[in-house]
Amino acid sequence: MPAPHNRLKTALKSGQMQIGLWLNSGSALVSEVAGAAGFDWCLLDAEHAPYDPAALADHLRALELGGTSAVVRVPVGEEWVIKQVLDLGAQTLLVPMVDTAAQAAEVVRATRYAPQGRRGVGAALARASGYGQVADYITTANAEIGVIVQAETRRAIANLDEIVAVDGVDCVFIGPADLSADMGYPGDLGAPEVVETIANAVRRIRAGGKAVGIIDFDPASFARYADLGVTFLGIGADVSLLRGAFVNALAAARATTTGSASPGR
Repeated sequence: MPAPHNRLKTALKSGQMQIGLWLNSGSALVSEVAGAAGFDWCLLDAEHAPYDPAALADHLRALELGGTSAVVRVPVGEEWVIKQVLDLGAQTLLVPMVDTAAQAAEVVRATRYAPQGRRGVGAALARASGYGQVADYITTANAEIGVIVQAETRRAIANLDEIVAVDGVDCVFIGPADLSADMGYPGDLGAPEVVETIANAVRRIRAGGKAVGIIDFDPASFARYADLGVTFLGIGADVSLLRGAFVNALAAARATTTGSASPGR
């Protein structure tokens, strides 16, 4: 039995739009609900959210229930972190702060078993192989691992063509928040220089034959990114959507109950 097929990796390679959601709440219940909502992928943000390895395993199970592809953003592109997350059963990783082609190549090697890489061989005892049930995991896993590297600094943009050319990188994700801050526009993703830099980066990544990813919370931006060629599109985050729903529900209730008597008060 081979390693499970990575539907997300295949879809990105064929140029299909893949729409997803950031998961930062740390709640497996929220991940289960999001996984059943119909997203193409959901990202477990282990860089900025409270996910330890045991929690990640629970969230991966929750997303599998809904048939949604899971992406894990590791906190750092270190080999030991990548190995542990892959052994938990994640098949697609987003690695932050990749500034050079050498870094990108190291990330790819960390996701591959020898001779293509140096991922430690221990999956026979791990969730990735069904604790040994997937007998051919070691010999088939390499082809099913998706690698997305995050370009989010001026240095990464300067080295973008070389990063894109690294074999084994499936997608380059532009991190708009960190990039805008590094460019001198913290919190101002709409600054003209930032917008043009991102648009030019998307064109360069597409010209290099790789998929492009980005996240934007403004629905008015989605069509523009699709027209540019982005196919890995994050459209929001669980905590932001929950907060918006809470605020809107409360505002609607207050608007319809203004002036009403408050019993007992």
